[in-house]
Amino acid sequence: MPRGVRSSGPEGGGAPSSVQKACLILRAMSDARNARLTDIAQAAGQDKATTLRLLDVLARHGFVNRDPENKRYSLGPEIFALGAAAMSRSDPRSKVRPSLIQLVRLFEDTAILSVPRGAESVAVDVHQGSFAIRANYLEVGSRRPLGVGAGSLALLAWLPDEEIDALMPFIADRLVNYPLLSPALLRRSIEEARRRGYVMLLDVVVPRMGGIAVPILSEDGRPSAAISIAALSERISGREAALSEALLREAAACRTYLRQSSL
Repeated sequence: MPRGVRSSGPEGGGAPSSVQKACLILRAMSDARNARLTDIAQAAGQDKATTLRLLDVLARHGFVNRDPENKRYSLGPEIFALGAAAMSRSDPRSKVRPSLIQLVRLFEDTAILSVPRGAESVAVDVHQGSFAIRANYLEVGSRRPLGVGAGSLALLAWLPDEEIDALMPFIADRLVNYPLLSPALLRRSIEEARRRGYVMLLDVVVPRMGGIAVPILSEDGRPSAAISIAALSERISGREAALSEALLREAAACRTYLRQSSL
């Protein structure tokens, strides 16, 4: 089943350009399940002829690989070169990873680092404990609309209100895949998160599973990343105080490390 991406945020009207279409194709391919032409086209919201033409162009320039035997596509070496260059300038993982490891050591659940990308969140580092839960959204590179999941909601909740208002129509369109979530529930959850200082989201994205998260704020107060713990709901609700205290402590340490590294 292909995983759709469509767009990472609100865009202007009019027909998408070839560059926009190519970007959607590459974003769709960040999910390894989208490897066949049919799946890539469906996930990117394009017809197969257009998708094939753009894949051929991307392959010629090294951004896409095509296996001649099984005809499946994968991201090419140029993508990894660009990613490495980008990460070398703004990669939070090395500074945050000790905190993720510490959280796993303390609680034995899955700890996740998420960063915002337009109107989506991306999991960029995942560490699993002995009580790890198996779900595809816990994989490095997985994307979700802002607000879907604890870490993703932490990235949304600490944005300025006017930005949340601008993003909400896009997010609402994506909630069709999450029937227990609604814009009204997200807004209530944002209010609760700001009041408590952390996000706790249970049983609304995946039944019997949940998460607890805090943002890592930049110097201007914007969420630059979020750290979260994903676990069975009862493992979160039964340890809410300890989990939130540890997350807040580690987020503060990460914020200090990241600011020092930017000096």
